[in-house]
Amino acid sequence: MEPLGFPIETILILLGVVGVSVFADLFAHRNKTEVSLLDAASWSVFWVVLAVGFYFYLQVRFGDEYASLFMAGYALEKSLSIDNMMVFVAIFASFGIKGILQHRILYFGIIGALLFRAIFIAAGTSLFGLAPWVELVFALIVAWTAYVMFKGTDEEEHEDYSDHWSVRMTKKVFPVFPRLHGKKFFVRQKEVERLQSEDSTLSVTKKGAFFATPMFLCLIAIEISDIVFSFDSVPAIIAVTREPLLIYAAVIFAILGLRNLYFMLVVAAKYLCHLEKAVALILVFVAVKLGASSVEKTFGIHTFEIDPSQSLWVVLGLLATGILASLIWPEKEDDVDTKAT
Repeated sequence: MEPLGFPIETILILLGVVGVSVFADLFAHRNKTEVSLLDAASWSVFWVVLAVGFYFYLQVRFGDEYASLFMAGYALEKSLSIDNMMVFVAIFASFGIKGILQHRILYFGIIGALLFRAIFIAAGTSLFGLAPWVELVFALIVAWTAYVMFKGTDEEEHEDYSDHWSVRMTKKVFPVFPRLHGKKFFVRQKEVERLQSEDSTLSVTKKGAFFATPMFLCLIAIEISDIVFSFDSVPAIIAVTREPLLIYAAVIFAILGLRNLYFMLVVAAKYLCHLEKAVALILVFVAVKLGASSVEKTFGIHTFEIDPSQSLWVVLGLLATGILASLIWPEKEDDVDTKAT
């Protein structure tokens, strides 16, 4: 299969569709104080439909293989992001951030995620071209991520992210205003002085022209969490397709839908108790596929070959199995209570 490269037409379509859609999303939420489940579900469906539309565009314009590579990468990135969303729940709880403020923080967090993903994807695809053994290293990273997901841990849910190392470092750089102040990430010194005159119990530890609010500290924790998450997700999606444009397109569509998906997951997470195991199985499949490719290129031993359309059906099939298993064999109430304590 010939490399896709960076067709100008495809780049312009991607940027145009994404730009208009992001503007529409922000415009629709500009005056809202809460994000309802119906609103989150509607916009989540909207972003999925956009991704499916881009899939059909690729299919018509470049063929089934490129379209399947994109959709497999999109499904993988979307499913891996669900685990990261649960960490976001803990971060928001640590800072007391609720409702539309979460939507605002996620918006800026997603901008950062897209920038860092671009850097990691460029670096990762470049590393893949250095030597066949690099594929084996990536396979081991993906396999380790699968092992961690199989093992399971609830440590993130109990961690106090308000004392996270990234937050402590931020406090050394910026003076901190200890309370939320509307939707602001920073508060001017004059505003802080006015608020202090109205409330004698309000105190700050440093002086400065601008004071960071808990909104900004929460955003820092979100960004650092996503960067750490990228070290797992980027090798996995590169293992599915080596085409940088398809990888980044898949990441864009997956990440841009996360803001609204987050509000659904907060409600639905407890009902998708087996989805994480399904995602772990997908990573095992990706690791085996990547390891087999590395062995064949390094030692000349023919193993097996799975074409893009087959990979897509494996990914979608495992995700569907995880969702169905969660509905058929839901988690017992005792187990839920145990995890919550």
